[in-house]
Amino acid sequence: MELKIDICSLIKKGGVYYDVPGDTVEEVYKNVCQQLDLPEGITGEQLCTELLKREKIMSTAVGNGIALPHPRPLILKENESQRIVLFFPKNRLDMSAPDERLVSACFILLTSNVNDHMQILSQIADLVQKVSIRCALEDQASEEELFTEIQRYQNN
Repeated sequence: MELKIDICSLIKKGGVYYDVPGDTVEEVYKNVCQQLDLPEGITGEQLCTELLKREKIMSTAVGNGIALPHPRPLILKENESQRIVLFFPKNRLDMSAPDERLVSACFILLTSNVNDHMQILSQIADLVQKVSIRCALEDQASEEELFTEIQRYQNN
Protein backbone atom coordinates (compact mmCIF):
# COMPACT_ATOMS: atom_id res chain seq x y z
CA MET A 1 0.00 0.00 0.00
CA GLU A 2 1.23 3.47 -0.90
CA LEU A 3 2.10 5.88 1.87
CA LYS A 4 -0.40 8.70 2.18
CA ILE A 5 0.85 12.09 1.13
CA ASP A 6 0.67 14.60 3.99
CA ILE A 7 -1.97 17.06 2.80
CA CYS A 8 -1.45 19.39 5.79
CA SER A 9 2.27 19.75 5.05
CA LEU A 10 1.50 20.58 1.42
CA ILE A 11 -1.09 23.18 2.44
CA LYS A 12 1.33 24.70 4.97
CA LYS A 13 3.89 25.00 2.17
CA GLY A 14 1.34 26.54 -0.24
CA GLY A 15 -0.51 28.69 2.26
CA VAL A 16 -4.08 29.52 3.17
CA TYR A 17 -5.56 32.75 1.80
CA TYR A 18 -8.81 34.34 2.94
CA ASP A 19 -11.11 36.87 1.24
CA VAL A 20 -9.38 36.79 -2.14
CA PRO A 21 -11.01 39.63 -4.09
CA GLY A 22 -12.63 39.36 -7.50
CA ASP A 23 -16.01 38.83 -9.11
CA THR A 24 -14.97 36.29 -11.75
CA VAL A 25 -12.84 33.17 -11.72
CA GLU A 26 -10.24 35.03 -13.79
CA GLU A 27 -10.06 37.98 -11.37
CA VAL A 28 -9.85 35.73 -8.31
CA TYR A 29 -7.15 33.50 -9.85
CA LYS A 30 -5.12 36.59 -10.83
CA ASN A 31 -5.42 38.02 -7.32
CA VAL A 32 -4.50 34.83 -5.49
CA CYS A 33 -1.62 33.96 -7.85
CA GLN A 34 -0.04 37.39 -7.23
CA GLN A 35 0.15 36.59 -3.50
CA LEU A 36 1.73 33.14 -3.71
CA ASP A 37 5.22 32.12 -2.74
CA LEU A 38 6.02 29.93 -5.74
CA PRO A 39 9.02 27.76 -6.55
CA GLU A 40 11.83 29.38 -8.53
CA GLY A 41 11.12 29.59 -12.24
CA ILE A 42 7.34 29.94 -11.90
CA THR A 43 5.58 33.28 -11.74
CA GLY A 44 2.11 34.02 -10.48
CA GLU A 45 1.22 35.19 -13.96
CA GLN A 46 2.30 31.88 -15.50
CA LEU A 47 0.35 29.91 -12.92
CA CYS A 48 -2.75 32.02 -13.44
CA THR A 49 -2.56 31.50 -17.22
CA GLU A 50 -2.25 27.72 -16.78
CA LEU A 51 -5.11 27.56 -14.26
CA LEU A 52 -7.39 29.50 -16.60
CA LYS A 53 -6.42 27.28 -19.57
CA ARG A 54 -7.33 24.21 -17.51
CA GLU A 55 -10.61 25.79 -16.40
CA LYS A 56 -11.58 26.36 -20.07
CA ILE A 57 -11.18 22.63 -20.78
CA MET A 58 -13.51 21.64 -17.96
CA SER A 59 -14.56 23.17 -14.66
CA THR A 60 -12.50 22.09 -11.66
CA ALA A 61 -15.49 22.60 -9.35
CA VAL A 62 -16.34 19.27 -7.71
CA GLY A 63 -19.48 20.24 -5.79
CA ASN A 64 -20.26 21.20 -2.20
CA GLY A 65 -18.77 24.66 -2.83
CA ILE A 66 -15.30 23.22 -3.53
CA ALA A 67 -13.00 23.45 -6.56
CA LEU A 68 -9.64 21.77 -7.22
CA PRO A 69 -7.91 24.00 -9.78
CA HIS A 70 -4.62 22.74 -11.15
CA PRO A 71 -2.40 23.47 -14.13
CA ARG A 72 -2.13 21.02 -17.01
CA PRO A 73 0.50 20.09 -17.88
CA LEU A 74 2.07 19.84 -14.43
CA ILE A 75 4.44 22.81 -14.06
CA LEU A 76 6.68 21.80 -11.17
CA LYS A 77 9.94 19.99 -11.82
CA GLU A 78 10.82 18.69 -8.35
CA ASN A 79 8.81 16.73 -5.78
CA GLU A 80 10.17 18.98 -3.01
CA SER A 81 8.40 21.94 -4.65
CA GLN A 82 4.94 20.36 -4.48
CA ARG A 83 2.32 22.29 -2.56
CA ILE A 84 -1.38 22.94 -2.19
CA VAL A 85 -2.75 26.47 -1.97
CA LEU A 86 -6.06 26.69 -0.14
CA PHE A 87 -7.95 29.89 -0.73
CA PHE A 88 -11.36 31.33 -0.03
CA PRO A 89 -12.71 33.86 -2.54
CA LYS A 90 -14.32 36.93 -0.99
CA ASN A 91 -17.30 36.37 -3.31
CA ARG A 92 -18.55 32.89 -4.09
CA LEU A 93 -17.81 31.87 -7.68
CA ASP A 94 -20.02 30.33 -10.33
CA MET A 95 -17.75 27.63 -11.72
CA SER A 96 -20.46 25.40 -13.23
CA ALA A 97 -20.23 22.88 -10.42
CA PRO A 98 -22.03 19.57 -10.96
CA ASP A 99 -24.38 20.38 -8.05
CA GLU A 100 -24.74 23.99 -9.28
CA ARG A 101 -23.48 25.37 -5.94
CA LEU A 102 -21.26 28.42 -5.94
CA VAL A 103 -17.62 27.78 -5.02
CA SER A 104 -16.39 29.10 -1.67
CA ALA A 105 -13.16 27.09 -1.21
CA CYS A 106 -10.43 26.23 -3.73
CA PHE A 107 -7.45 23.91 -3.41
CA ILE A 108 -4.82 24.74 -6.07
CA LEU A 109 -2.81 21.57 -6.62
CA LEU A 110 0.79 22.16 -7.64
CA THR A 111 2.45 18.82 -8.31
CA SER A 112 5.47 17.52 -10.17
CA ASN A 113 4.34 14.07 -11.28
CA VAL A 114 1.14 12.34 -12.32
CA ASN A 115 1.29 9.70 -9.60
CA ASP A 116 1.43 12.23 -6.73
CA HIS A 117 -1.11 14.44 -8.50
CA MET A 118 -3.65 11.62 -8.71
CA GLN A 119 -2.99 10.54 -5.13
CA ILE A 120 -3.43 14.11 -3.82
CA LEU A 121 -6.63 14.55 -5.85
CA SER A 122 -7.96 11.29 -4.46
CA GLN A 123 -7.08 12.18 -0.87
CA ILE A 124 -8.70 15.62 -1.10
CA ALA A 125 -11.77 14.07 -2.73
CA ASP A 126 -12.00 11.68 0.24
CA LEU A 127 -11.45 14.47 2.77
CA VAL A 128 -14.19 16.72 1.37
CA GLN A 129 -16.67 13.87 1.71
CA LYS A 130 -16.40 14.36 5.49
CA VAL A 131 -19.09 16.68 6.85
CA SER A 132 -16.76 18.27 9.43
CA ILE A 133 -14.21 19.16 6.72
CA ARG A 134 -16.90 20.66 4.48
CA CYS A 135 -18.24 22.66 7.44
CA ALA A 136 -14.74 23.95 8.29
CA LEU A 137 -14.27 25.01 4.67
CA GLU A 138 -17.72 26.58 4.48
CA ASP A 139 -17.05 28.50 7.72
CA GLN A 140 -13.58 29.51 6.49
CA ALA A 141 -12.15 28.14 9.70
CA SER A 142 -8.75 29.27 10.95
CA GLU A 143 -5.67 27.47 9.63
CA GLU A 144 -5.29 25.73 12.97
CA GLU A 145 -8.88 24.44 12.91
CA LEU A 146 -8.56 23.34 9.29
CA PHE A 147 -5.34 21.43 9.97
CA THR A 148 -6.86 19.78 13.05
CA GLU A 149 -9.84 18.56 11.01
CA ILE A 150 -7.71 17.34 8.10
CA GLN A 151 -5.26 15.52 10.40
CA ARG A 152 -8.16 13.81 12.14
CA TYR A 153 -8.91 11.95 8.91
CA GLN A 154 -5.40 11.78 7.45
CA ASN A 155 -4.14 9.75 10.37
CA ASN A 156 -6.77 7.03 9.94
